[in-house]
Amino acid sequence: MPIKGVLRPGHVAIRVLDLEEAVKHYTSIVGLREVARDGRGRVFLKAWDEWEHHSVILREAGQAGIDYMGWRVTSPEVMKQLSLDIIESGLCSDCKWLPAGDDPGTGERFSFVIPTGHTMELYAEKEMIASEVGYLNPEPWPEHGVIGMSPTRFDHCLLYGDDIDGTTKLFTEVLGFDLSEKVVDKNDGSLAGAFFACANKAHDVAFIRYPEKGKLHHISFFLDSWNDVLRAADLISMNNVSLDIGPTRHGITRGTTIYFFDPSGNRNEVFCGGYIQYPDKPVIHWDLDELGKGIFYHTRQLNEAFLTVVT
Repeated sequence: MPIKGVLRPGHVAIRVLDLEEAVKHYTSIVGLREVARDGRGRVFLKAWDEWEHHSVILREAGQAGIDYMGWRVTSPEVMKQLSLDIIESGLCSDCKWLPAGDDPGTGERFSFVIPTGHTMELYAEKEMIASEVGYLNPEPWPEHGVIGMSPTRFDHCLLYGDDIDGTTKLFTEVLGFDLSEKVVDKNDGSLAGAFFACANKAHDVAFIRYPEKGKLHHISFFLDSWNDVLRAADLISMNNVSLDIGPTRHGITRGTTIYFFDPSGNRNEVFCGGYIQYPDKPVIHWDLDELGKGIFYHTRQLNEAFLTVVT
């Protein structure tokens, strides 16, 4: 159980340029299920093995990118205490409570802007919708409902912003996350990247230093095996989806991966693997000049577009 009561990533809300194109991509290609639409024109989706109302929110806008990322906490009492801790830390801005029902099926939320300029929120209650296989004598996967890449869950985000130091302080000292891996410029000792885990995954969110605030590098979905990643690569080619890079392996987190873009230019990832993170595990340290190996372990070469293309 996490020390501070943050259980896991719960949802991500992203902006898209054409809503129906995006819905088609995230349902027929990625393999999410559409759950609901609201009066503000947003679409809510979930993966087949998720049990909460939604994990991905799509909103049509004039610019692609991320609106906010939500974190499930253990209880309303924990959410209240964390909200006080966040405010008291002085690290965040625009702290506010959002009423139950503001997002369909979701209880009260506490929203705040972190030092990198990204909006985060905590919630303790969300409507339960059974997974595709249920919970009584379930099958291992939905035999008659496999769609697209068919990830089991929304897994993490990689976000770009300027104040990595303040964000690290917030996630480790206030929210109780582990720093699982870090990227350091050995010339001046500055932190170039930080990977955080709230439970036992290699990471639940990561940040890379970037001169602009609030940027999205990618949202990631989890697959069961390397063969599933290869199948995702086939689907990318079959459907003429814009490929970024892969299939390949990361040195950082040790996951196997492929990256591609939705029709609006938001980068997606599907991946599998990664180690188990425990609170007493030493932080893995990467030198910035070894980042090529850290990101693309096989080629050990950085792809400039991968580092600089964000929404």
